[in-house]
Amino acid sequence: MGTPNISKKDVISAFEFRHATKEFDSTKKLSNDDINFILKTANLSPSSFGFEPWHFIVIQNQELRELLKPVAWGAPLKLDTASHFILGLSMKAPMTKWNSDYIMHMMKEVKKFPDEVIETYSKFYREFQESDFELDTDEKLFDWASKQTYIALANMMTSAALIGIDSCPIEGFHQKKTEIVLREKFDIDTKNYGLSFMVAFGYRKEESTHTKSRRNIKDILTWK
Repeated sequence: MGTPNISKKDVISAFEFRHATKEFDSTKKLSNDDINFILKTANLSPSSFGFEPWHFIVIQNQELRELLKPVAWGAPLKLDTASHFILGLSMKAPMTKWNSDYIMHMMKEVKKFPDEVIETYSKFYREFQESDFELDTDEKLFDWASKQTYIALANMMTSAALIGIDSCPIEGFHQKKTEIVLREKFDIDTKNYGLSFMVAFGYRKEESTHTKSRRNIKDILTWK
């Protein structure tokens, strides 16, 4: 595999282009190739221990989108106009606990570790959860999984911006009420998965006149 050769100028340009698009042009749709490219960057995203504690639901059915509106106050306009609307789910404790069936599946079937590596890896992972990060409650384990899922979110939005596609990350939803809807209407196993974010992709309806406001880079850096 060759070394990537994307110019730094093009990458910064993509970051400057990207903004949280509030309303999309509903007449413009992403091609299958483009949305699959964006989703592939989620698939290739890094995660702690490489355990990928996520799942993504692409909601294209408008009737299902309507069901989210009452519980997601930050989403209605995006649900109406976005080309593609995605739910970012993170695994809960039954999936991410060091001795869970899923973790063993990842080591055996996905990573194909030999038995001696599995034993060592399991020991490190258990110490990480119980001692290093003190992930000793279901809530802490879900928050940890959400951190990993947000890496995939950032990569999806950046990859979209690099090819001129707009996005909007959404946390404007009632978590408990949304999970009821996901369980009852979307057939999602909310014992094992929780909603971390929503994200919309499409093309902006109007050109943005907003200038990015950020702290001076000197204010966010310390060199030692």
